[in-house]
Amino acid sequence: MKDSVSVLIGGKAGQGIASIETLLTKGFKRAGFYTFSTKEFMSRIRGGSNTTLIRISKRPVNAPVFKVDIFVPLDTDSYYHALERISQETFLIAKKGDFECDCTLYDHDLPSLAKSIGSPIVSNTIAAALVFGMLGCDLGILKEIVSELYQDEMLEINLRALDIGAQLAEDNGNCRYCIEPNPISRKAGDFFLSGTEGVGFGSIAGGCNFICSYPMSPSTGVLTFLAKQSRTFGICVEQAEDEIAAFQMGLGAWYSGGRAITTTSGGGFALMGEGLSLSGITETPMVVYLAQRPGPATGLPTRTEQGDLELSIYSGHGEFPRIVLAPGDPKECFELTRMAFDLADQYQIPVIILSDQYLADSYFHIERFEIGSRQPVSRIVKTDAEYKRYCLSDNGISPRGIPGYGEGLVLVDSDEHTEEGLITESMSVRNEQNGKRLQKINLIFDEAIVPEVEGEGDIIVLGWGSTKHIIKEAVERIGDERVSIIHFSWVHPLSESQLTPLREDKTIVVVENNATGQFAKLLRLHGIRVDHQILKSDGLSFFVDELSKKLASALKEIR
Repeated sequence: MKDSVSVLIGGKAGQGIASIETLLTKGFKRAGFYTFSTKEFMSRIRGGSNTTLIRISKRPVNAPVFKVDIFVPLDTDSYYHALERISQETFLIAKKGDFECDCTLYDHDLPSLAKSIGSPIVSNTIAAALVFGMLGCDLGILKEIVSELYQDEMLEINLRALDIGAQLAEDNGNCRYCIEPNPISRKAGDFFLSGTEGVGFGSIAGGCNFICSYPMSPSTGVLTFLAKQSRTFGICVEQAEDEIAAFQMGLGAWYSGGRAITTTSGGGFALMGEGLSLSGITETPMVVYLAQRPGPATGLPTRTEQGDLELSIYSGHGEFPRIVLAPGDPKECFELTRMAFDLADQYQIPVIILSDQYLADSYFHIERFEIGSRQPVSRIVKTDAEYKRYCLSDNGISPRGIPGYGEGLVLVDSDEHTEEGLITESMSVRNEQNGKRLQKINLIFDEAIVPEVEGEGDIIVLGWGSTKHIIKEAVERIGDERVSIIHFSWVHPLSESQLTPLREDKTIVVVENNATGQFAKLLRLHGIRVDHQILKSDGLSFFVDELSKKLASALKEIR
């Protein structure tokens, strides 16, 4: 009996892959399995070869695997697209003669079966019921879910499709991959969240009341999520004409007392560089959600990569403090996004949340955590007639007023300015104001999240952002007691407290989803020795089985 089972669904955009994902992930969770799903898709509205991977287990699994146990290709192209992921142990659900493989074939013509009940579009529902039944799960769960999703004629035809799929499963018998469910995973309070939803809920918890963005994959999900929640939570939503305008509108919202976020990817963030610098000199808070995809230029718009770390740290001309956060799962997406609003407000700086397509579009089984009743703290002050927006202070933070709240005049300017906010070319004032802004970095260091060290081994496998759970499971598979894990979610600025564990006499292996090892370069700038790097930049995330092999190979060199 296997510890976990992986199911791969392949097909064209428009064939209902997302519907199968919804049915199976909801169904498996209700049946008592820990569930994870991720997807890779081409940059087109219809057609192409797209896949969704679903993993179920009796223990928590929150990472993808390359080799699959059950494969349902809804068209020929998707079969050949995923051919390398099939082994002799794979169960293939397809019409005999359509494909040639050495795996176990369940000979079923799903499109013809769907047409036989009057709707060719429900072949995906038949497939979902067949897979569900193959793994010994109760069809009643899927019927319950379908009843929640559809009404009238569509409900009736989908229920008939479920019956057909269940009968096929019964005729074939349970496959050898049946695993026992875990009643713990049925906990009603557990969450099944994507990274996108984590950032969306975190924005709401952080007091966001304005989002302005220009749609750009893979960040657009946060824009549409908050748009759907806008009436409930009082969020003003604006789709800007471009990324430059989106950022500037966000600054305007913060200047006038709002709490704003903008969402983008690498190409859009490149256009925001001037606005980022404006945030720096005017000391106006701003929160940016940067969901990475492979570049340069348009690159691979719907794929994943960790290629924009340096962009997020160094973009924007001039020197000014900023914070870059890189969550590793939806729980961290929630917590760090809420934190981003608080940090931006407290230190009057831009804060960047660095995600990627893999994390944004993957769904994780997250054990219930307390959101808490903490309300966002507003640090806006009521001004008096003598108010100085940029008055010098012991810690570099000036009281932040907004227009119309008090008697003071709130002046901000992109030129260097006096304490009152008036343009100046005085060298002494320049030194005072620049020093004031940079002084805040010392306070920000105290906020830095110190990564936990998992394990006591002398070989540290280190990652940041979305590689978190992939590294964790890969290391568990290897089972080498010499290995410990460190994951960074606060990636800039790096404090000495974060780096202390890395200054010990240990071997460091850095895993990154990019071609040049950007975080390893950052560590070296801080005097940390990096012994080995494992890099990947083909547009896909690491897979657990892939990474475990690469780690095992690296460990042999270290012996």
